[in-house]
Amino acid sequence: MALSGPQQYPTDLLDTTMDQLRTLLAVHESGTALAAARQLGREQSSVQKQLDTMNRTFGTLCGEALVLKRGRGKDVLFTPTGEALVELARRTLDQWTEGIHDARRRLGRTLSVGSTRYTLGFLLDAVERVSEVYERRGVDLKVTHVRTGDLFAKLQAKELDLVCGSIVVTEGQEAELEPYEIVEWRRSGLSLLTNLPEERLPGPSVTAGTLPGLPLVVSAGGLIARFLTAWYGPDYRQHLSVAAEIEAAHYGFELLRSGVVSGAMLVTRGIGEAAENGGLPEAGGLRRLDIIGDVGPRTEVLVGVFTRRGDRASCGPGHPLNLLWDALSKENERWWLSP
Repeated sequence: MALSGPQQYPTDLLDTTMDQLRTLLAVHESGTALAAARQLGREQSSVQKQLDTMNRTFGTLCGEALVLKRGRGKDVLFTPTGEALVELARRTLDQWTEGIHDARRRLGRTLSVGSTRYTLGFLLDAVERVSEVYERRGVDLKVTHVRTGDLFAKLQAKELDLVCGSIVVTEGQEAELEPYEIVEWRRSGLSLLTNLPEERLPGPSVTAGTLPGLPLVVSAGGLIARFLTAWYGPDYRQHLSVAAEIEAAHYGFELLRSGVVSGAMLVTRGIGEAAENGGLPEAGGLRRLDIIGDVGPRTEVLVGVFTRRGDRASCGPGHPLNLLWDALSKENERWWLSP
């Protein structure tokens, strides 16, 4: 009869430590015991001893060693059993790390938050409101920069518990918001920042339908690309006159202010307003025009705070997540600078 409970596990397996699993991964990634030792900051003899121990242990348990030596200076060769157990070791360490992080999060011992560049100020102000309580309780707060396109992925992967940022909401696709609880700070559209003279591009607004006739500076991805895809389809570059394609807004500001490019840069309305109000000195001197969306489905930028639905409800009102959420809810008054 098969044993159940702790007695079912082979003794040799129970002698394997997580440190040995980490060593196995390091050797797999670096190729040799020497390179793994450098990666781990240890002696080569220590790494080699653990590798030899695992080879004996799993050679006995599985009938095949994990690694085979191939001569001085050459990377070790992982056997099929070795490759399989490397993946098992990686999953084991990842699951334990995630489990510990979940326990610390549930108990309010750690909180991982993120923000996009233009919402960092709101996050920092809210953190200041709760910092005294966090310090008194010993809460480990981790703050991370998040790109707009990674916002939901970071939440789903549980890398972050809360994010301040912007997303694009397109009519008919609102279901993608269902997994999240959201505090909406603002919904808005796009603007143009331009160095073109008023005779060439009069304001105060333009329609999306006129954009194909303008020399445009556009972001390669993120919010702007999602707007253009909603309006013109995935091949929007074929419909527009792209004078410059950029990765970061500041690069576009410099291009336009230098005069190297004459055109109009697509930005979120919040950034356009911040530039016009002097909140972005690097965009000073550029003229703002709002874009009226007259093509495609209704599309908006939603700026706010995001967390996984159900996380706040599973915590008490005094949990660090709820304390920061409440502090961020009070930042609505400062929405004008949000992208």
